[in-house]
Amino acid sequence: MVIALLGLAPGVAVRNSGCSVPSWRASHYVIPIGGFPAKAAEARASTAGNPPSAPADFPPIPWPADNPYSPARAELGRILFFDGRLSANDAVSCAFCHDPAHAFAGGGAFSVGVNGKREARRTPTLINRAWGRSQFWDGRAASLEEQIIGPITSPDEMGMTTEAVAKKVGVIKGYAPLFMAAFGDSAVTFDRIAKAIATFERTILSGNSAYDRYLAGDKSALTKQQKDGLDFFEKKGECAECHSGPNFSNEKFANLGVGMDRANPDPGREDATHKRSDTGRFKVPTLRDLASRAPYMHDGSVKTLAEVLDIYAKGGLPNPHLDTRLAPFYLDEETRRDVLAFLDSLNGQGWQNIKPPTTFPQ
Repeated sequence: MVIALLGLAPGVAVRNSGCSVPSWRASHYVIPIGGFPAKAAEARASTAGNPPSAPADFPPIPWPADNPYSPARAELGRILFFDGRLSANDAVSCAFCHDPAHAFAGGGAFSVGVNGKREARRTPTLINRAWGRSQFWDGRAASLEEQIIGPITSPDEMGMTTEAVAKKVGVIKGYAPLFMAAFGDSAVTFDRIAKAIATFERTILSGNSAYDRYLAGDKSALTKQQKDGLDFFEKKGECAECHSGPNFSNEKFANLGVGMDRANPDPGREDATHKRSDTGRFKVPTLRDLASRAPYMHDGSVKTLAEVLDIYAKGGLPNPHLDTRLAPFYLDEETRRDVLAFLDSLNGQGWQNIKPPTTFPQ
């Protein structure tokens, strides 16, 4: 879908960010958000205030009662998401770690924050997180609004406090008309910053993949190899037991044993629940757009999808808390190619159309 970029008030200064996308000086320059092909009537409806449509086969986007969608709020969130000034060193934005070029995931095994220290876990993707039951690898945040507190206040990521970031944004005069349009007045609070960014993040969508078109009735959308991979995925491989639903994740947690052989293994979900039974368990990730999201796993230790399949074929990596649903199975080369081809069919459309601003409010 599309969303109209708000025009800046006369005299509001802006700065160049160095991004190679069109200027946003026009009062109604239209940009894609979530990027699904839209008819002209749908585009006009979106700019009038209707929320973007969910991909086919997904339920409607669940907009919170206390944070309803508006084009102005989503656009404010987009600008804040890319603005490095929300960090202590004016350089680490949300997009710094959630790289749009990598399906809004990390571009490498680990990202680096304001103090130059690498993060403890790989940055997960934000695509289709609108339907997430919890956020982060360990599920410690119940919503996208709550999730935003974590990186902004972490000394190893953006290095701010909620009060400090609200004050910092509040003194940037160019943000006043954007908050006015998004919330009805120009007051800047951290709650509003979080709500705006969360609204934008709910528009980071992926759909219309070859698999989606196949599911919609186009039987030619998948090759025979991909159909064979899907058959293994759903039946013999039992992959769909965890990677289920339209986003290919049951939003639960599992211990595959990855990283558990280290001297000080990551406790995973145990960090959030303080339950020994959650040791080494991490969120089951979506399988959408895996081609743009290497390396894999919570620690970025697995370079290729073929290696991921090897871990599953082994029944996971031995440790006292290994998920009991895992069991070794034989994976011949032909089946491996079939499954990899099927996973490739889950690369969708939408998120690629989201671009950073060329300028930021001053």
